[in-house]
Amino acid sequence: MTPISPLSSNGNGFPRRVPVPGRGGDLGSTQSSRLRRLLPRRGGRDIAIDLGTANTLVFVRGEGIVASEPSVVAVDTVGGDVHAVGEEAQRMIGRTPARISAVRPLRHGVIADFEVTERMLRHFMSRVHRSRHARPRVMMCAPSGITSVERRALTEACMAAGARSVHLIEEPLAAAIGAGLPIDEPRASMVVDIGGGTSEVAVISLGGIVVSGSLRVGGYDLDDAVAAWVRNTHGLAIGETTAERVKLEVGSVAPDATDAHTEVRGRDPLSGMPRQVAVTSEEMRRALEDSVTEIVAEVRTALEDTPPELASDIPQRGIVLAGGGALLRGLGERLEEETNVAVRLTDSPLTCVALGAGMALDEIDLLERTTPRY
Repeated sequence: MTPISPLSSNGNGFPRRVPVPGRGGDLGSTQSSRLRRLLPRRGGRDIAIDLGTANTLVFVRGEGIVASEPSVVAVDTVGGDVHAVGEEAQRMIGRTPARISAVRPLRHGVIADFEVTERMLRHFMSRVHRSRHARPRVMMCAPSGITSVERRALTEACMAAGARSVHLIEEPLAAAIGAGLPIDEPRASMVVDIGGGTSEVAVISLGGIVVSGSLRVGGYDLDDAVAAWVRNTHGLAIGETTAERVKLEVGSVAPDATDAHTEVRGRDPLSGMPRQVAVTSEEMRRALEDSVTEIVAEVRTALEDTPPELASDIPQRGIVLAGGGALLRGLGERLEEETNVAVRLTDSPLTCVALGAGMALDEIDLLERTTPRY
């Protein structure tokens, strides 16, 4: 008698389980596990999410990055309805009527507003999985310095948004994977990831973080420093969007000696009237110095805490910079001066964390078996 294939059709196009001779009508454990690998995966495609203070990126297994938008939500303060998410909501910052508030639900890499974060995650996940019933497995990036309570908040928000299971990966580790560093070797690789809300420093060897540091200073703190400088020096009040533009146009840190200027428009706090002033690169270097000094000190501390054998590897490979804050002019040169170690910018500083988390999805089956689900 010819054996019947375990993947025979049930008439509607989907495989069905059928008796196998000699098994009493039941699939054995070996055949059963093999069958599960062959069957289409329920719950949708696996995704990785880099939930940042500034931007949220979504990576779909087999496709790459499919969404990259600001982590901003416009909410009706009366009814609680969500008016916009992402780029559309960011354009509303500082321009909304009284009953609509454009907010960033994360601060310093952790959740500041659980409900709004859940809605934002649901929005991004629905862009990937159109079906209401899709419940994908999610690899979520998290700062290395967050507490167990903050970790739980991240996983619960993701589960509430529709995930089937959630696994967290530390952002410096994801950045190292995305930058193509050989993290599985018994040699040190050092990463500095400067995001919108946090700056992460890590020394990695044999696939794990040996030394790490997390500083709650990032791109938005630099924006605040720019806004404070313009207000205190020029007597002009500007919004966060304008402050970010000024930072991008003329912002730099010593030893960069760029001589540039830009026109800044804002409101005079005394007269209440609009006014315009010129801001120079030299002013920005002075405005950003305190924040940059904190980041440099965190890198130096990580180097001092690195075991001697691994510390000897770092000068050979150098320090890799990632994150949007790494694009600040002069930062790499400043770190080289302060540490005597070569510094290089990764090829994709804005996306390497999401790319690394997406590459880690290849190990999600192992994680499902060896780590607890949330």
